[in-house]
Amino acid sequence: MAEFFAAITDDHRAFIARQPVFFVATAAPAARINLSPKGMDAFRVCDANTVAWLDLGGSGNETNAHLAADGRITIMFCAFDNPALILRLYGRGVAVLPQDDGFDALAGRFPKLAGVRQIFVIAVDSAQTSCGWGVPRMTLETERQTLGKYHAQQVPAERLAKIAARDRSIDGLPTRVQTIMPAWK
Repeated sequence: MAEFFAAITDDHRAFIARQPVFFVATAAPAARINLSPKGMDAFRVCDANTVAWLDLGGSGNETNAHLAADGRITIMFCAFDNPALILRLYGRGVAVLPQDDGFDALAGRFPKLAGVRQIFVIAVDSAQTSCGWGVPRMTLETERQTLGKYHAQQVPAERLAKIAARDRSIDGLPTRVQTIMPAWK
């Protein structure tokens, strides 16, 4: 049976810390629904109603475009071990880019990974747990190193030029683009 909470509890926080993967869903009017898996050590619970994750450049920037257009976001964690559990966080989010005030303070919460594009900050309206009994049991073999290696070999000016050229979502929604590299890269 599903149970709703007005804030992230200590049990939720501990559950989140154990999960190697999470899923992000966003939507905007007249646009496709975006659902993306995320991994690495990139998610933080800031307080009972605020979370953030460090976003690395990838194939698109749909979350940025959707949050700018609509703001709504759902984040889902599910246990692939025992006990079974699904945790969803519902809220509204914003992208904080390296050129924005507050980026450096937020970035201090995360490892210094190559390829950082932005940090998403989510004001959590509610949390929901459900059983997760239909989710298979799986074990994590290892994190992939491919994305980090790809970004580590890029020339910063060339990377920023690529980012500037991709200032639209797949549905043509505008994105805010990164204009400077994080201080550590």
